[in-house]
Amino acid sequence: GLFGVPELSCPEGFQEAQDKALQESEQLVQKACSTPPGPETVIIFDQLSDALCKVADLADFVKIAHPDFAFREAAEEACRNIGTVVEKLNTDVELCQSLRRLLADEVVMSSLDPETRRVAELFMFDFEISGIHLDEEKRKKAVNLNVRILDLCNEFLTGAHLPNKIDKNVLPEHIRYNFTAEGNYLQVAGLHADCPDDLVREAAYKIFLYPNAEQLSRLEELLASRNSLAQLVGYDTFAHRALQGTMAKTPETVTQFLEKLSDQLSKRTQKDFEMMTKMKMKLNPQNSKLMPWDHPYYSGVLRAERYNIDPGLYCPFFSLGACMEGLNSLFSQLLGISLYAEQTQRGEVWSEDVRKLAVVHETEGLLGYIYCDFFQRPDKPHQDCHFTVRGGRLRENGEYQLPVVVLMLSLPHSTRGAPTLLSPGMMENLFHEMGHAMHSMLGRTRYQHVTGTRCPTDFAEVPSILMEYFANDYRVVNQFARHYKTGQPLPKNMVSRLCESKKVCAAADMQLQVFYAALDQIYHGKHPLKKSTTEILKETQEKFYGLPYVPNTAWQLRFSHLVGYGAKYYSYLMSRAVASMVWKQCFAQDPFDRAMGERYRREMLAHGGGKEPILMVQGMLQKSPSVEDFVDALVSDLDQDFETFIMDS
Repeated sequence: GLFGVPELSCPEGFQEAQDKALQESEQLVQKACSTPPGPETVIIFDQLSDALCKVADLADFVKIAHPDFAFREAAEEACRNIGTVVEKLNTDVELCQSLRRLLADEVVMSSLDPETRRVAELFMFDFEISGIHLDEEKRKKAVNLNVRILDLCNEFLTGAHLPNKIDKNVLPEHIRYNFTAEGNYLQVAGLHADCPDDLVREAAYKIFLYPNAEQLSRLEELLASRNSLAQLVGYDTFAHRALQGTMAKTPETVTQFLEKLSDQLSKRTQKDFEMMTKMKMKLNPQNSKLMPWDHPYYSGVLRAERYNIDPGLYCPFFSLGACMEGLNSLFSQLLGISLYAEQTQRGEVWSEDVRKLAVVHETEGLLGYIYCDFFQRPDKPHQDCHFTVRGGRLRENGEYQLPVVVLMLSLPHSTRGAPTLLSPGMMENLFHEMGHAMHSMLGRTRYQHVTGTRCPTDFAEVPSILMEYFANDYRVVNQFARHYKTGQPLPKNMVSRLCESKKVCAAADMQLQVFYAALDQIYHGKHPLKKSTTEILKETQEKFYGLPYVPNTAWQLRFSHLVGYGAKYYSYLMSRAVASMVWKQCFAQDPFDRAMGERYRREMLAHGGGKEPILMVQGMLQKSPSVEDFVDALVSDLDQDFETFIMDS
């Protein structure tokens, strides 16, 4: 069966696994309600969470990645059913009372260790978000709002990716071939950001981002419903609710972070825009005003002109085998961990090119399993991601339940003449996703509810982004990058040029992310909103970005991250700031420093989500970072490396 779960040898097995989980959860609910307050209460709640997550997490992965439609459909159904049960349990008053009795018992609470206390509070937080503490009528309203929000999220996501149609006669004949024809119409399905023809990019931008009335009303209703739910359960705004327990803690801190970062970036961003404008004038003298559809294209042109980074020159040095060896060697030196390929049983994997790795510590033994689903196949989603399939936890019998994760990439298959070769971007993504996997393997918490990457969003990306710093360091790359034919190492100046090329227009790229994050905060801030979502977009774009708003466009209707990262889009920037500080302070001197590797494991990875994120960062940096420290870390990463500059000159 899939992942070694015997029931899942066929799609119908999902029903069986789900029934088993629901039966177990019913018994655990009864047990929780009849157990006197004590540490046992938290253990039962975690067992309940584990019973449901074991099926839901696995199904979450299978429903998007399995090549067989019947499996995908069965998994989708299991996700829906478990989701309904979770919603029900979150509004089960008697179940909540058993936890509330524990939290109210000061004597028992003070005897619990910090992790158990935090897990109890996190479970309570889930209840309160569902409005459990409200009277019957309001509780019903909260449940209905939750259901409506879920539907709106799905509808908004679908709408965000739908193409726009236009009468083909509206567009000049010589650019029509760039778009898919459908009778007398042309379909515009994206921004064509890499197209060298300015007119194609302009047309795509204006047509793809043309406002759709239905999508607009969905977004307005989604934002209003999120706000109503947050206020109903006792928060000022949805952002206040979403940021509870995060590293930033409050929307005020996030706004301060984004405003200070924007101030620090503004001069550099202006410089970047000036360089892009000059390049546009050179290539297109009739129309040299820099517009939003120009930024991604001309920053790429500048990068290519200045550093001429041809991925084809790098690929031969980054065979998949060499990259995996590099990761193995790095983990072994830093953490005493090795990756071993393990034989899979029949029916355990969903595609024959999936590889199973055992993660083994030199003294602690087997820590868990990583399934590597690395290769392209038809219908496979394109995004690179990390899935928790089973969380780690301490079982009742004293054994540790080993974590199981999947890493999904979209690498090309090997050919007869060459192994799978990675571009520099793919290599960096592999390191990034492995950062998540190591967090899952080493976040060996007692409770499944906070295992590995089950931690606040603005901390979750720190371990993965930190791995990108390792992937861009010549001392690390030099350990594994070898030409697959000749065995020659990758020359140092090629690595330096690659790193410097990423800094070209990096301030403008970061400024764009600040604008998206600021927009997300305003949308999820005080309601009713002062203006329409489009007017807010225009204002925020002028304040935080600098390139003009284009009339009759509504980029926010394509901002699909509003669904999964509502009020948390800033997280990526804040995680990068922390990763940058950890790299500079702890690993830049010696990326293989074992003592630092152990400190990193002990302070940051070991706790999963069982400790407040800012305390983990303090433990690692041995100081409490301020908003200014975060901003400085991000901005100093944009500085050019003097040595490379001299070499290139």
